[in-house]
Amino acid sequence: MKHFTLIFLTFISFYINSQEKYPKDYFQSPLKIPIVLSGSFGELRNNHFHSGLDIKTQGKEGLEVLAAGEGYVSRIKLSQFGYGKSIYITHPNGFTTVYAHLSKFAPKIESYVKSIQYKKECYEIEETRFSEDTFPIEKGEIIAFSGDTGGSGGPHLHFEIRDTESEKIINPLFFNFAIQDTIAPIFQSVKVYSLSENSHINQQNNHFQLPIKKIAEGEHIADKISAQNLIGFGVEVIDKMDSTYNKLGIYSLEMQVNGQSMYYHELETFDFAESKFINLHIDYEHFKKYKTRFQKTYLEPANALSTYKNVISFGKINIEKEFNYTINIIAKDFYGNTSMLKIPVVGKDHQADFNKKIDSTAFQVIAKNFNKFNLEDVTIAFPKNTFYEDTFLDFKVEKGIAKIHNPTIPLDDYFTLTFDVSKYSEEEKKQLYIANLEYPKYPRYLYTRKKDSTFFTTTKYLGNYSLVSDNQKPTIKLMYIKDGQWISNSETLKVKISDIGSGIDTFRATLNDEWILMEYNHKTGILTYDFSDKILVGSKHLFKIVVYDNVGNTNELSATFFKKQVN
Repeated sequence: MKHFTLIFLTFISFYINSQEKYPKDYFQSPLKIPIVLSGSFGELRNNHFHSGLDIKTQGKEGLEVLAAGEGYVSRIKLSQFGYGKSIYITHPNGFTTVYAHLSKFAPKIESYVKSIQYKKECYEIEETRFSEDTFPIEKGEIIAFSGDTGGSGGPHLHFEIRDTESEKIINPLFFNFAIQDTIAPIFQSVKVYSLSENSHINQQNNHFQLPIKKIAEGEHIADKISAQNLIGFGVEVIDKMDSTYNKLGIYSLEMQVNGQSMYYHELETFDFAESKFINLHIDYEHFKKYKTRFQKTYLEPANALSTYKNVISFGKINIEKEFNYTINIIAKDFYGNTSMLKIPVVGKDHQADFNKKIDSTAFQVIAKNFNKFNLEDVTIAFPKNTFYEDTFLDFKVEKGIAKIHNPTIPLDDYFTLTFDVSKYSEEEKKQLYIANLEYPKYPRYLYTRKKDSTFFTTTKYLGNYSLVSDNQKPTIKLMYIKDGQWISNSETLKVKISDIGSGIDTFRATLNDEWILMEYNHKTGILTYDFSDKILVGSKHLFKIVVYDNVGNTNELSATFFKKQVN
């Protein structure tokens, strides 16, 4: 009980100090419904920490999105992926709020955006040249409507708060939004790691999971282990929140050894540039193999995250023989709900019965150097510090497939992969592209730069790659109407497009020979044109669309329809 009292008092002190930095009554909720989260700040995502709150919209699109505070629109961005339709509001208190995955903007902003899109004849735009008086915004004003655009996995509002000057992302919960959370984090599993050649754990020089059991509310215990020399731990832990079944991320993680804190990680704020170090923060190899994430309670030397506080000896524990150790790993959510995992360790001197396999191949990467290797028709080139540490690289070419190690090692930078294509005819080259073969039945197109005798691409992932041919043109299908049909009551025109080879690259649609904006939902393959964009003259209209895939195969569809302008 004393231990948990100390944890609680420490948290309260920290919470009060943080509140002094962030105004707790300045911002209001960006939605009119109660805030229920489907994603938390700093949650573990692919190659990044989540940079905001994902707020549920009750499974709907079109909810009114409100300005969290007074200010002005400083940025508008529309992208097929990422944040989709997003809007940024700069506030006079030094913070900027971000609202993403929107379906559309408020009328005065939507009209401006459409004018830019039609002027540039392009869906994707980014406008940042706004003065404070272009789009002034009042607190609580409707600025947009919620949606599912971009890389969203379902209808919701992504909401961020950033420091305007530094652009660092800040946990929005510090600004005192009304959220109910009485549920403590949940430990799901724990791993123990041998961190040196002469370390051993239960007579193994390796890493493995330990059985854990719940002994009380918020308390778990793992099986006792014997060990010697440097070891470390990693935990799979999630958080839950009232009124939702979603698995969320925790706020902080601490490791204590015999009562002394050796590791602490918290998610108050971070910079976008450091988010990539998530791949060192987690057990990346385990994630790539099994799709679950273990957060390490020790640091890799190249890990430059700023979210660690007062870490001793990189969080690595030196176990001495004939000594007993109690490892406590403590997980908290933002509201102080706490869970603890206890791991008993006894120092014991004995030889390991099982040792990790030592890597040794013909290709050795020296991380601080530029490294280039060639086999048959394939060349791989790694800039300096692409790898976080020196690595023995498995590299071979079999039946045209370049097998570059495996994707269980994270990279800090892109490397270049080049194929010699001099043996192919000019016609064959037109159809070829470089593909990732993580799923061999579904080759994934990589942006392929083509020269006379070589094709090359850049990627941050090790794995299998090859040249793939695509001679199939995209498919185009009108939805809900037929050629020659009257559609006077229709508000939109929809087309479905797809490509089974290299994938859709771009498209161009016209109505009566004038470019029209068709919004593309890449998750469904549906393009939508809103008839309110243009005034129709007459009743007979010609619609045309041309679709291009990534190697230049094209398809075209033309259709005539009849529609009178409805006022």
